Amino acid sequence: MTAVNFATTSWSLVLRAAATDSEGSRAALAGLCEAYWYPLYAFVRRRGSRHEEAADLTQAFFVHVIEKHALRDLDPTHGRFRAFLLTSFKNFKADAGDRDRAQKRGGDQIRVPFDSDLLEHRYHAGVMDNDDPERLFERQWALTLLNRARGRLEHEYAATGKADEFTMFSPHLVGAHGEAPYSRLAEQLGTTDGAMRVALHRFRRRFGVALRAEIATTVDAPEDIDAELRFLISALA
Repeated sequence: MTAVNFATTSWSLVLRAAATDSEGSRAALAGLCEAYWYPLYAFVRRRGSRHEEAADLTQAFFVHVIEKHALRDLDPTHGRFRAFLLTSFKNFKADAGDRDRAQKRGGDQIRVPFDSDLLEHRYHAGVMDNDDPERLFERQWALTLLNRARGRLEHEYAATGKADEFTMFSPHLVGAHGEAPYSRLAEQLGTTDGAMRVALHRFRRRFGVALRAEIATTVDAPEDIDAELRFLISALA
């Protein structure tokens, strides 16, 4: 298998493109924002908002960002998308007037489908007793990046007719529970233990490529990827 070649448009380029008000650029910004909807929801939920209030506020924020080009005058050339987004969200929450106007403009124009019960279950399962809201946001941000990278890799394996391999390898992605059962996996794929070790190593390496590609969409320059990867690891520690 060869290395994965993913498009890695940075968030600042998406913001600049969105200022043109073209349908494609608005869709790109909407997709980028909606991908990180849940970490903001978890943040405001941990700040004491009820489920319904937190969901409505998060939706209203993205309507404000996308429909009204709320970020067009900001300079994103320094910093990370996660920090930029959280700061903007805090400001939006503090400004009751902007929030109310965003809701009146039609907060259902841009929606992220969610199951209310599942959302609450995810929130309670992901909260620790000593979490402050920003720490929770950072951990959920990191988990979102990991899940999106996994989705990239799953799509690639499916596109090459190897969905079964992805299903088989994905539980052993990080090797957190010791050595993978190479003999059993080799038997399932009809290959040798040695070949299975190579295939699993390649799978993990490709996940690393997918993760770096996902991180690249949230930083402004390629040289920032390693620092953001270190942040991700620390957020999950």
